[in-house]
Amino acid sequence: MHSHLFNFDAKKSEIGSLVAIQSPESIPFDIQRVYYIYGVDSKKYRRGFHAHRDLEQVLICVKGSLKVLVKTPKEEIIYSLSSPDKGLFIGKMIWREMFEFSKDAVLLVLASKKYDEGDYYREYSDFENAFFSKGNNL
Repeated sequence: MHSHLFNFDAKKSEIGSLVAIQSPESIPFDIQRVYYIYGVDSKKYRRGFHAHRDLEQVLICVKGSLKVLVKTPKEEIIYSLSSPDKGLFIGKMIWREMFEFSKDAVLLVLASKKYDEGDYYREYSDFENAFFSKGNNL
């Protein structure tokens, strides 16, 4: 599966910490869009429930904690995000769901492309069919 956690180079001192993110040195794509998610009532809601045809993302929990389920029809992994100096890379054709947000969670998302509704698979069955039609049936 084309997803993995990685560490950012955090500059730490007695006065605080700083993480600088530059592409392509820090992440494997040019950043075209940045957004963040916060205020999620994790007792009621999960977020995501989609995959992208061509978009790649890096998810960073800059405050609090949450979990991210990434999956294909062949495999699934749950990642825990709780540190602002770690990023979760999610490649193309990977289904994602975010859940168990702490009350103070802020999830920063760096994306390789601007928003395009045509890039989304919003139904898992559509994603699954496309996944296998793209030769991922090994």
